[in-house]
Amino acid sequence: CRVPGAPDLDAYWRLLAGGVDGIREVPRDRWDADAFYDPDPDAPGKMTCRYGGFLDGVDRFDAGFFRISPREAASLDPQQRLLLEVAWEALEHAGLAPDRLAGSRTGVYVGITGTDYSHLVGQRGRSGIDAYVGTGNAHSLASGRLSYTLGLEGPSLSVDTACSSSLVALHLASQGLRRGECDLALVGGVNLILTPDLSINFSKARMLAADGR
Repeated sequence: CRVPGAPDLDAYWRLLAGGVDGIREVPRDRWDADAFYDPDPDAPGKMTCRYGGFLDGVDRFDAGFFRISPREAASLDPQQRLLLEVAWEALEHAGLAPDRLAGSRTGVYVGITGTDYSHLVGQRGRSGIDAYVGTGNAHSLASGRLSYTLGLEGPSLSVDTACSSSLVALHLASQGLRRGECDLALVGGVNLILTPDLSINFSKARMLAADGR
C-alpha cells in the first residue's frame, strides 16, 4: 500500500500504532497552496482548505521493470503506475510469484475515479497527443494493464462508484471467487490528487473541512 504518511505496509501499521496524522499542507509539487487558498468559499478559483492527504514521489516510476518505454510512461497516469507497483508487491507479500501467474484464472478488480492526470496531459494541446494518451489514462486500462502485464485470464474490471469504489471492487472480487469466476483475485484502489480543480469544486459545494480532516 501507499497511504499519506506511509510509503509501505509496515510504515502504515507504525502510523496507526503511533496515532500519527498523515494530513499535511499541500506539497509544492502539486500546487501552490498560498495561490489557491481563500477562506471565502465564494472566491472565484479558490479553495477553502490548504491541507490534504498526499503521497510523495508520485512522479517516480521504474518503467523498465514493467517493460514500459520512457515515452509511454510519460503519458501513463501515475495511478496506473502505482497500481502496477503495489500489485506486484502485494503478490510478493502473499508469497505468490507474479511472473508465474500467467494463464491463471486470476481476476483483477480496481477501484479508480480520479482523472487529474488526463487534464494535465490535455494541457499539451492536440499536438501533444501521442499513441499512449488513451491507454495511459482510460480507467478501463487501469485493471486491463494489470491483467495484461501479468498474463491473467480472469475477470478484469475497473470500478467507479466515487468514494466507495475500492469497497465495491472488493465486494465484486468476493462475489467472483464465490461464483467460481476466478480462482484468485487481485483487488485494489487508487486515488491521486494532482491538480487543484476538484478541491476548488468541493470548496464551492462546501464539502471540504478547513483543516483537511
